[in-house]
This record gives sequence, structure tokens and C-alpha cells, in this order.
Amino acid sequence: MPYRSVLTRPVLAWGAVTIAARLPVAMAPLALVFLVRERPGGYSLGAVLAAVYVVGEILGAPVFGTRLRPERARPQLAAGLVGGGVAFAGLGLAPQAPPVVLGVLAFVAGGAPGAVSGGMRALLTGMVPAGAVGQAISLESVLTSAVWAVAPALTTWLALGAAPYVPLLLAGGLMGAAVAGLWALPAGWAADDGDRGGVPMRRLLARAWPVYVTGAASLTLLALAELVLPALLEQRSLGLGWAGPLLAGFSLGSAAGAFVYGLRGWPGRLAVQSVVLLLGVSGCVALVALLPWTGAIAAGLVVAGVLQAGAMVTRNMRLREVLPASALAAGYAVMYAAIGAGYAASGTLAGGLLRVVSPSTAILAGVGLTLVLTAIGAVGERRLASGVRDAAGDAAGDTVGAEGAPVDGRRDPERSL
Repeated sequence: MPYRSVLTRPVLAWGAVTIAARLPVAMAPLALVFLVRERPGGYSLGAVLAAVYVVGEILGAPVFGTRLRPERARPQLAAGLVGGGVAFAGLGLAPQAPPVVLGVLAFVAGGAPGAVSGGMRALLTGMVPAGAVGQAISLESVLTSAVWAVAPALTTWLALGAAPYVPLLLAGGLMGAAVAGLWALPAGWAADDGDRGGVPMRRLLARAWPVYVTGAASLTLLALAELVLPALLEQRSLGLGWAGPLLAGFSLGSAAGAFVYGLRGWPGRLAVQSVVLLLGVSGCVALVALLPWTGAIAAGLVVAGVLQAGAMVTRNMRLREVLPASALAAGYAVMYAAIGAGYAASGTLAGGLLRVVSPSTAILAGVGLTLVLTAIGAVGERRLASGVRDAAGDAAGDTVGAEGAPVDGRRDPERSL
């Protein structure tokens, strides 16, 4: 289906609410650094607060996401946004509070809205025709890339031009606006707990582990691009001022890639597409580490962004194939936690390696980690596909009609949309 089939008034309202809910998330780590940077040891404290915030996200997403109920999604999403908004406002209103208090508020700000990302995606896919889900997920990726491209510049401008606490107050206000906007959207989405076939939610989510692993693999490379790029530019004797434009190019490439991916169906199974795209991203980031020219680094990052966006779209669509509708929001939340863990693991690895090796070597080590995760995910995908086909075959055998033809017309879950 063309994109115009999903650009309806309800979807546009969903987009406005999503921007209000996700911009604070994208602003938070840098905003926390600016909040305390003028204290003694402020940068170290800011890094710790940002890490605590991310830990809150990683823990909050599966804890709250697995408890999200389709029939009462709105009040649950609203509660998460209220908790996050209050915590952000508390950080902005009490910038001189003791570090422990700031740490608690940062943890709550990250953890309380943990189910929002997955719930909003499930809400979106329930608002569009079945044949337009691919375009809807691609548009969501475009929107997310745009938010992440704008957030660093907006945070820096407000913190330096107004006051260090202003970005966090804005984050709290935006989450409050998102709460109000939820009432312009459907209350939930259609799902029947009976579609699990009696399988517990925890077992269903655990069975999809290969999808989470490859999702984490795609974000390890984003961590490399963001965290090691300034050091790499110094190693190449290039201006540090290029870091911002180069990362903006990565984000714009991601937005373009998500849009292009949704324009048409692509050949091959989603699992295969994901592996191919991740290999392409890995190759681009490896070239960024090896090539000494600014133009080559820029081109590598833009192409990496294009391919990385496609990889993330395939992961979200793949979850729709392996999980029943009633488990999708929880699955998206676990994916959110997994990619956050992948980002944190890659950043930790790169930060540790930078103490003993050159930035280019640290990036190549991160690429190696990505390839290992991709290989693990690919092996798991083969077993997952086999299990899904066996389950589908058993179900078809139970629903054979009088003429011997299956009455269940569901498509092979390994087919791309």
C-alpha cells in the first residue's frame, strides 16, 4: 500500500503524541549532563545519572511492558507518562539536590514510561489496515530518527542559552502533553488472550529471543557512531566540530532508509533481510574506522544509517510474525530493553578499549561484537522459524475441513509483509 493509506487524521494525532512522548527520552542523557556539569566533578556525575536513566529504561520496559493490557492500554500508558513527567520536572526543579536524590529521579524518569514505546507501536499497527503495517512501522522509524536528530541540538541550545534545568522542565511538560493527547487516540487495540493457545506470556516472549538479539546488534553500532566518533576525529586530525554534522547525517540517513524501506515489498524472509542489512551496516562502520577522509566517514555514516533503519524495521515486523497480537506490546517493550542493553554494552566496551587501544581499533572491536550477536541471532532465527512452522503445521492439521483443505488461511509467518 502507498504511504497515503496510513496518513489519516488518527495516525497524525498518534504522531503528535509520539513526538511529545519520545523527545524527552532522546533529550534525557545529554540534559542530565548539562544539569550538573557546573558542580565539582559534574561531568562524571552527569555520566552516572545518564547511565542510571538508561538502566531505568532497560528495567522498566519489560517490567511494565509485560503487564500492558490491550483493552486498558490508555490508563496504563498515561500512568507511565505521568510518572516520567513528574520525575523529569523534579530533576528540573531541584538541580542542586543531593546526587542520590537526582539518581532516584533519573531512574524513575527512565523506568516509569518503559511501556510507552511498545504500547504506542501496538496502538499504531492496530489503527491501520493489515496491508499497511509495514508502511506504518517505517513511518514510525522516520519519526523516531527525526526526533533523535533534533534532540541533541535542542537540548544544547536550551541548556546553554536559557538555563541547565530548562531541558528537563521541557521534558516534563512534553510528557504531560502526551498524557492529554492519549485521549485523542483509541483506548487500546484488538487482541484476544486466547490467541496464545494457552502458552504463558513469559514463554512466548522468551521464544522470540533471536529477534531481540539481532535488535541489540543493530544498536551496538549506533553506540559506536555516537560515543567513539569524536575520539576518531581527533585520531585522524580532523576537526571535532564535524562530530555534530556527521551524526546528523547518520540520523537523516536513518530517516531516509526507513522511508525507502516502506515504499515497497522486499524479496526474501524478514530474518534474512535483517542479517543482510546488519552485515551492510557493519561493513560501513568498519570503513568509517579505516578511512582517513572526512567525506568518506560522512558517506559511511549516511549509508550505515540507511541500512540500520531497515534492520530495525525488519526486527519490529518480525516480532509481529512470531508473537500473537495479545503479546505484541510486551514483545515491543522487551525489544526496547534489549536494544538499550546492546547500546550500553557496546558503549561500555568501547569506553574500556579506548583506554588501551586507538579509537579505530575500538570501533572495529565493536563491529566484531555486532557480528557475533548477528551470528547468534541468525542461528536462533533458524530454530525459531522451524518451531513456528511446526506449530503452524500442527494447527493446520487440527483445522482440516471436510474436503481435506485447511480452513485456517493464515499466511506463512516467515513471509515478509
